[in-house]
Amino acid sequence: MVYTPLAALFPTGDPPPVEAVNRVVLIRPCCIGDVVMATAALDALRRLYPKASITWAVGGWSRRVVEGHNHLDAVQDTGPAANPARGPRGVWAFARSLRAGDYDLAVSLVRSPWMSAAVWLSGIRYRAGLDSLGRGFGYNIRATVDPAHPRHEAQIYLDVIARLGGHEADCYPTVPVRVDDVASVRELLAARGVSGDYVVINPNGGNNPGMMMDAKRWPPPHFAALADALVAALGVKIVLLGGPDDTRTLDTVQAAMQAEAVPFSGVLTFQQIAALAQGSRAYVGNDTGLTHMAAAAGARTAMILGPSDPARYGPFTPPGQSIALWQPVELGMGGVGVTGTPQHWDWARDGIGVDAVIEAVTAFINP
Repeated sequence: MVYTPLAALFPTGDPPPVEAVNRVVLIRPCCIGDVVMATAALDALRRLYPKASITWAVGGWSRRVVEGHNHLDAVQDTGPAANPARGPRGVWAFARSLRAGDYDLAVSLVRSPWMSAAVWLSGIRYRAGLDSLGRGFGYNIRATVDPAHPRHEAQIYLDVIARLGGHEADCYPTVPVRVDDVASVRELLAARGVSGDYVVINPNGGNNPGMMMDAKRWPPPHFAALADALVAALGVKIVLLGGPDDTRTLDTVQAAMQAEAVPFSGVLTFQQIAALAQGSRAYVGNDTGLTHMAAAAGARTAMILGPSDPARYGPFTPPGQSIALWQPVELGMGGVGVTGTPQHWDWARDGIGVDAVIEAVTAFINP
């Protein structure tokens, strides 16, 4: 609550007229899942300002997800840090970078008071952003966030655009899927003997520059049992997906499977992963950035959640495109981004079981 009195000292104002906005900077540096979810706000922003130039200030880790997005005109790399405005030096440096962009409007989807201060110091006339417990004091157009009330992150981001006068109906996360990436993925699959229906299973996630949370991962033997059940019930091929550091996890899943799987570990670009997901019968993964990216690419997506609430972090898609699988458990106020993993979290005791996931995913894929 320390920032609430501070916020009262900073004036707020009305949203700008549409015709007064020619250059916009959208600020959401990290991380992949959050950046993907923020593309729903980008969609609403582009609808509100169809003629404006929109730049996304995004970290080097996550920029590859949105580079080339059809709603964007430019990307500003904010570096490797989850929050480039953290600390006094970071605040001044980021404020200067914003000032150099000569923006009419800044849209910040970051709750940090450091970021709020940097945007205020940038001198940008119109500053819209999230205000959680007064942390948005530097914004003169504020979308209030109540951390005690579970709401989806994508919807919270859309609230900022609504405060500017935008409409949020039918705005969902999207990532570009390029024709050449679709073709290259088909070639890679064919070279490994996959020519028919396949299901992508990604048993990894939970690690990024902003958070390390391996507890988000459903146990590998569970994924192996799910994969075998899908092969038996649907006759699909299983494609196991992971990053450069995920080979051991994929090997563990594959060793526990009865059926054969095709692994892709650290060999696909983000754009190819989007194409792989889009071309699949379904994508199954943990609460992780790549699962959000798969859903945003248009894949039928099943997300398995444990110590994170689907009301906050489940796939944000049109009805019927995704399911969130979760065994309700008591979680801390504000979500995992604030409280971290619940103490003594245990998948066997607290998480959703194998049989429940097999039944739900099979029915989802083959209703």
